[in-house]
Amino acid sequence: MQQYSSVLLERAVGEFAKLPGIGRKTALRLVLHLLRQPLPEVETFADAIALLRRDIKYCKVCHNISDSEVCEICSQSSRDASMVCVVETVRDVIAIENTSLYRGLYHVLGGVISPMDGIGPGDLEIDSLVERVCTGGVKEVIFALSPTMEGDTTNFYIYRKLAGMEVSMSVLSRGISVGDELEYADEVTLGRSLMNRTPFTGKTY
Repeated sequence: MQQYSSVLLERAVGEFAKLPGIGRKTALRLVLHLLRQPLPEVETFADAIALLRRDIKYCKVCHNISDSEVCEICSQSSRDASMVCVVETVRDVIAIENTSLYRGLYHVLGGVISPMDGIGPGDLEIDSLVERVCTGGVKEVIFALSPTMEGDTTNFYIYRKLAGMEVSMSVLSRGISVGDELEYADEVTLGRSLMNRTPFTGKTY
C-alpha cells in the first residue's frame, strides 16, 4: 500500500531510508528539504554522490580512500614511513588524523576478525600488511583497533604473523574503554591513548 501521495516521493524516501541510522521519518525530512532547494543545487548533490561512487579509489599502499592510486597521506614525504598504524576502517584514519598527533602512515584492514559475522583473516588486508613489513623500512606497527574482543583477536593474529620480524609492535593505551568503538572516542582521549601506547606482548585484555 502506498504511504505517500506521490510514487516519486515514496521511492526517494525509501532510498534514503536504506542509509545506516536513517529511519523513514528522517528520510522524509531529508527528501522534503531537498524539494525546497533550487534544482541546480539538488543536481549538484546528486552528481557528487554518483561521482564519488564511480571514481573513488583505494590506496594501493594503505587501502585508505583516495582520489589517486596512492593516497595523500602515503604520498607525503614529511610522514614517518617507519611507523604504520593499523586501523579497522577509513573512519578511524579520520579520527586519528583529527588529533594532529600522529605523523606516521596507516594500514586499513577493512574490518576485524569476527567468526560470528563470517569474517576471517582472508577477508581483511592482513597479508598486504605483512608484505609491507617484509619489504623493510617499517620499524613499528601500532595496533589501533577498537578494544573489543574482535579487535583483540585481530591484534593477536597479526602479532603472530609478524612474530620474528625486526619490527616492534605496540597497542593504544587503555584510555579508551574496553568495548568502545575507536571512531567514537573524543580527540583528547584518542590522542593520549596513541601517544601513551604500550608494547604489545600478544596478551589480550
